[in-house]
Amino acid sequence: MGGGIWNASNMADVAQAGVTHIIDMQLEFDDRPLAEPVGVKVLWNPIDDDFLFKPAEVFTQGVAFARKALDENGTKLLIHCAAGVHRAPMMALALLCSLGWKLPDAMALIESKRPVVDFPEVYVDSVRNFLATDGTANVGSFAKARFAPDVG
Repeated sequence: MGGGIWNASNMADVAQAGVTHIIDMQLEFDDRPLAEPVGVKVLWNPIDDDFLFKPAEVFTQGVAFARKALDENGTKLLIHCAAGVHRAPMMALALLCSLGWKLPDAMALIESKRPVVDFPEVYVDSVRNFLATDGTANVGSFAKARFAPDVG
């Protein structure tokens, strides 16, 4: 999870780091033209960081893309927006919760990996709405097994 890639050199670094799939949440820039030459698959899921409620469809597209990618061997998924503070963490939260993580545990994990994240209540409510509508349906078995929380 992180901020914008912005140029071909940075995209080459991302690909060299082993990233195979990207969920690009930024409205400001479409990564697809940069990713194509280096073989990285991108879902451009542009939303504004406007502190307004986000519809479930925003998460449905991203979670479906991520689940499909994570069911493939060797996948390394990057979720990013412009700064990696609001939109990317929101999508990561939706993905982790769809894979069985409890919301507070998923938030704590994300914050431990990227301390600059912020979870505005309206964005957390948007994730809750997604989870209440269709956020846990059809979880791929491989992705769920690899990314589900430890239950003990």
